[in-house]
Amino acid sequence: MRPDPIQRIDTAFFWEACERGEFVAQKCEACDVLWHPPRPICPTCHSVEKTTQTLSGKGKLLSWVRQVTPGAFGFPESPIAALFELEEGIRMVSSLEGVAVEDIVIGMDVMVDFAKTSGGKAVPIFRAAEAG
Repeated sequence: MRPDPIQRIDTAFFWEACERGEFVAQKCEACDVLWHPPRPICPTCHSVEKTTQTLSGKGKLLSWVRQVTPGAFGFPESPIAALFELEEGIRMVSSLEGVAVEDIVIGMDVMVDFAKTSGGKAVPIFRAAEAG
């Protein structure tokens, strides 16, 4: 099974939201910038005044790679690691699942989903968005 995420004081809100099936990012109260991964201050204006914003979960695939050997620990086969650009403009690295390698197309529409970990936690993954 996939390993649990490592929770830290600055990332706990993100992982707790994932366990509830919510996809969130930090938002600066001073300049309205969204960012990921979580960090204690705004990467743009350095304000410590932040909140969270629920994200749509929609995005596009920008790039991907699959480790061939050795196999990835905790997975039956090596996951497809990918870079996604979310509808809200931020980028995120995660796994692309449920898509055969030969069907992967750069720019394809994706949607967030959540996968359970070995300890019963949840992590965000992406799947091809359903047409229509």
